[in-house]
Parts: sequence; structure tokens; C-alpha cells
Amino acid sequence: EDVSVALTEILNLPPMDKCNGCRFSNVSSVAVFSSAIFVVSLILVRLLYVIYHSRRPLSKRASKPVSTLIILGSGGHTAEMLNLLAVLRKDRFNPRFYIAAATDNMSLEKAQLLENSLATENATSVKHSAQFMKIYRSREVGQSYITSIWTTLIAMVHALWLMIKIRPEVILCNGPGTCIPLCAIAFIFKVVGIKWSSIFYVESIARVRRLSLSGLLLYKFRMADQLFVQWPQLQRQYPRATYVGRLM
Repeated sequence: EDVSVALTEILNLPPMDKCNGCRFSNVSSVAVFSSAIFVVSLILVRLLYVIYHSRRPLSKRASKPVSTLIILGSGGHTAEMLNLLAVLRKDRFNPRFYIAAATDNMSLEKAQLLENSLATENATSVKHSAQFMKIYRSREVGQSYITSIWTTLIAMVHALWLMIKIRPEVILCNGPGTCIPLCAIAFIFKVVGIKWSSIFYVESIARVRRLSLSGLLLYKFRMADQLFVQWPQLQRQYPRATYVGRLM
């Protein structure tokens, strides 16, 4: 206290009141709290805006091709996706980026065969219309949920890198867990205003009464712009889904 009094005498300043320091601390706390409330409010407003506008069609881009990310699963998921791609307007969804799990070689091989046949028909080169990539799986079949936390984090980081690299305008997926990290990153990008990617999810025909875990996550968190189901009773249980009949 003697030192404080001496300094105030030298500088001709009034002695510091402890209450003033308390008031300054309180004002700072209120300012930080108000800033946090403001930021959270902005995020919520943006989130509501994204959810509202996600279901609207991309009419402004109707005449232009859109870069499309196609997420492949293993087995039946890949077969269903290839059936969907068979009726897809290839000139509209171009270029196409195929992604499959790092442990799944068959899916990318089938996609390459499809693109090779399209290139032969149109006398074009595959490298100009399609690219093929792999991503770490967030959870392998039979893997425990505890250990899948770490692998999911790795998959999220890899998904972030892929989404920054590809920056797709449309994402097509139909069930594999591989799609969740990519769709989550795409949704975050929309909320923060980095890139708007429309997510279209087609539930597997094998799902008659309940959505798959991937479909349920996209439905509950409203990440999918459109979620299509192939059974009417499934649409009745999840009213925000769109019933399109059996596609297989």
C-alpha cells in the first residue's frame, strides 16, 4: 500500500479504489457474456436460414452442370447407387467425384467400369468427367463404439480435407456410414458460409420400417436437403422424408 500511495503522489493520480477494479471486472464479464450471446444468436439465425433454404430447388443453376460427390458403400449400397447413376443426367451432374471407404476396393472398381463405359459411348476421357478417392472409415463392421470415437475423429479430419479439395455442389449418398463425416462437414460449411452443397440421401430399399443409422442422423439433425425413402410406411413414420417408390 505504501508503494501504491507513493506512485500516486508522484504521478498526481488519485489512489486506486478496490471497488473501481471490481466494477471494471464486472463490466468486462458483461461484455464477454453479451458478445457470446450475440455470436450464438447469429449462429442460430444462420442455422435456421440454412434449414429453411435447404429444401428449395437450385433453380438458378438449372442450365449449368454441378460438381457432384457420390459416396459409395459396400455391397448392396453400391449396387443401388449404380442403379441410380444409370438414370442420372451425366451432363447435368458433372464432374463426378466418387468416394469409398479405404478398405472397400470393389465399389470404386465398379464405378470406374461405369465411367469407362460412359467415356467409350461419348468418345471422351474419364479423367475429365470423374475422379475416384478413398476416405478412412469412421467405424468398421463389428468395431466397438468406444474405439470408434478415435477413428471417427480421424475420418472427420480426412473428410474436411476432401471437402476443401472437392467443394461439391451436390452430394449423393444412400446409407453407408462413410457419408456421415462428409455430410457433417458439408453442413457446417453451409452454416458458416464457406460452400453450399445440396445433400440428397436415398434410403436403401432394405429399410422398410426404420431408417438406417446414417439416414436417421441426417434426418434428425436436418443435414439432408432431401431424404428419399422407397416404402410408404417409412414415409409415414418420418414425415419430412419424400416417398419416391421402389427404385430397384
